[in-house]
Amino acid sequence: MPTVTTRDGVELFYKDWGAGRPVVFIHGWPLSGDAWQDQLKAVADAGFRGIAHDRRGHGRSTPVWDGYDFDTFADDLNDLMTGLDLRDATLVAHSMGGGELARYIGRHGTSRVRSAVLLSAITPLMLQSPTLPEGVPKEAFQQIQAGIINERSQFWHDTAVAFFSANREGTKATQGNQDAFWLMAMQETIEGGVQCVEAFTYGDFTDDLKKFDVPTLLVHGDDDQIVPIDATARKGVKIISDATLKVYEGGSHGLALVPGDKEKFNKDLLEFLAK
Repeated sequence: MPTVTTRDGVELFYKDWGAGRPVVFIHGWPLSGDAWQDQLKAVADAGFRGIAHDRRGHGRSTPVWDGYDFDTFADDLNDLMTGLDLRDATLVAHSMGGGELARYIGRHGTSRVRSAVLLSAITPLMLQSPTLPEGVPKEAFQQIQAGIINERSQFWHDTAVAFFSANREGTKATQGNQDAFWLMAMQETIEGGVQCVEAFTYGDFTDDLKKFDVPTLLVHGDDDQIVPIDATARKGVKIISDATLKVYEGGSHGLALVPGDKEKFNKDLLEFLAK
């Protein structure tokens, strides 16, 4: 299997499809690079080189015990970028992966980056506070951790419903979407699951977003039940100097996988890549 070895010996599995200017996909939590297969094919078919890795402790990467923090994730991404010598790359990140992308730019700059896409991203921060009443209450994050610890298989089945807004009348989310979510989530280490929640509960990427100096596209569904748009994308677009926000009406957190929204996102992504 193709892997890149990080500075601390973790093997990151990655897919590498097509040829041309690189497009690097950073998956959300608790998924793996498999979540990007539709987009990998779309960009490869369009003449780009699509690359998607599994985060440490997820998918086929080393199931390590520690290192589940955003500085480490960003440095892992840097190891992938330098290990494959990727340049003039567009970075595309979903959900928690948005924090990884932001911290990568915050720590390593944009010398290898052409542009960025933040999809349903957790940036700039999620935790509810007096200054962010639109955020997610701390108790909700604690309930997620408890669900993983108590019986994660059933927890992932239950979480898939809100992830895809499958609880809404007229939803286009399929049972296949929910089954795929469960399968990828079960490949994540239980410690990784718990510690990732801790990381994105308190993650603040405001200063990282201020360092973005490349064109950035933000895409977010207005029915995102996992990462509230008012706490994240609507604020992030005001922080990044060259940013555009596209809001998908009725779009779920997992919109890049749901029929209808998936095709719309692929079209928007290819149009952005063509610029």
